[in-house]
Amino acid sequence: MREADGLAMSSRNIRLSPAERALAPLLPKLMRDALDRIANGAPPDPVLTDAQDQLRAAGFAPDYLALVQPETLAPWQSGPGRLLAAARLGDVRLLDNVALAAPG
Repeated sequence: MREADGLAMSSRNIRLSPAERALAPLLPKLMRDALDRIANGAPPDPVLTDAQDQLRAAGFAPDYLALVQPETLAPWQSGPGRLLAAARLGDVRLLDNVALAAPG
């Protein structure tokens, strides 16, 4: 479930300062943008590196962005996938995941 602005619902969200709460929806936005690029044929590794760089530039401390096979959580090779993310914003660790439909 998601908040109206796209942030994954979590009890942790109330621990964000007002400025952090305003910035937090950037995480799912960058995740969706990365998945769109990958679905259109871009190689995952540079796309995910770019997304992490954008998160750092915005003030997040990303722990990981990982594209995995949804059934096994092994690194994604092809077909449907799931993008997993963990990033700190201030003292709060935000977690999210977004599905990747089979590219093509």
